[in-house]
Amino acid sequence: MVVDLTALDGNAIGGLLYEVFGKEMTTAVGVCAHCGSRRQAAEAVVYLRAPGTVVRCRDCSGLLMVFTRYREMVCVDLTGLSDLAV
Repeated sequence: MVVDLTALDGNAIGGLLYEVFGKEMTTAVGVCAHCGSRRQAAEAVVYLRAPGTVVRCRDCSGLLMVFTRYREMVCVDLTGLSDLAV
């Protein structure tokens, strides 16, 4: 398996966030559960071609979110966020 480690910003997952939450979420403010950094989702570091879509904190590189697809369902892990406010 080849993994592309090209980092993008959180705008790259704008459509995915809309699909999951049903609204524009790139301006939502998340709090990193690892370092406490507060940033908009658009400022996160995103890797689209990892196993799934991986979203990391811009400050500490902690794992914030992981999105994977299983059949027609999007599975979401948000355990790296201690808060997410629209």
